[in-house]
Amino acid sequence: MSEMINKAVAALNERLSGELSGTAKFVLSGEGTIMLDSSGVRAGDETADVVLTAEPSVFQAILEGETNPTAAFMTGQLSVDGDMGLAMQLANVLS
Repeated sequence: MSEMINKAVAALNERLSGELSGTAKFVLSGEGTIMLDSSGVRAGDETADVVLTAEPSVFQAILEGETNPTAAFMTGQLSVDGDMGLAMQLANVLS
């Protein structure tokens, strides 16, 4: 597991408080995957209701508040496959 994945898991665990209504997966190209659900955040690659894919630099900018997740999606920097309602919940967690 990469250092970036470890840092992202820690940062997302601080923000997530069991408020997701499903399972989400972030795929960071060349780094790995992160799972989010009502039990928390962890590194892993499991089946999810929504899969979000981004370059590591884009994901880091979203986590640091430099890039809005919705703007990243609209400009093609973040792809979403699956439950768009859950993706919107994640946007609130990330913002």
